[in-house]
Amino acid sequence: MPVSMSEDRFEELVGDALDLIPPELARAIDNVVVLIEPRNQEDPHLLGLYHGIALTERDSQYGGSLPDTVTIYRDALLDICADEEEVVEEVAITVIHEIAHYFGIDEDRLHQLGWG
Repeated sequence: MPVSMSEDRFEELVGDALDLIPPELARAIDNVVVLIEPRNQEDPHLLGLYHGIALTERDSQYGGSLPDTVTIYRDALLDICADEEEVVEEVAITVIHEIAHYFGIDEDRLHQLGWG
């Protein structure tokens, strides 16, 4: 049974997870929007998604691009958790995981680092 949580509380947890990013890395994040959606239409079990051009792949033609997006899927995360404590942990892992993609860190490396 999924955890029940208000949208405001979930948004607060996403904000708390963003606060976990070390300040020197947070200052390097530019042109990124964090969104919260109920589910990914194509993959309802997906917890989060980074869409954009990773910092490591940007070149001189990047200017003027629309913001990259990090989308956190609330209902999918609530579905896999047993209690609020687990939601806090899974939201943090998901937010850090997706922000890491912005910095050019791939899935394999994230799993090696324990953020898979």
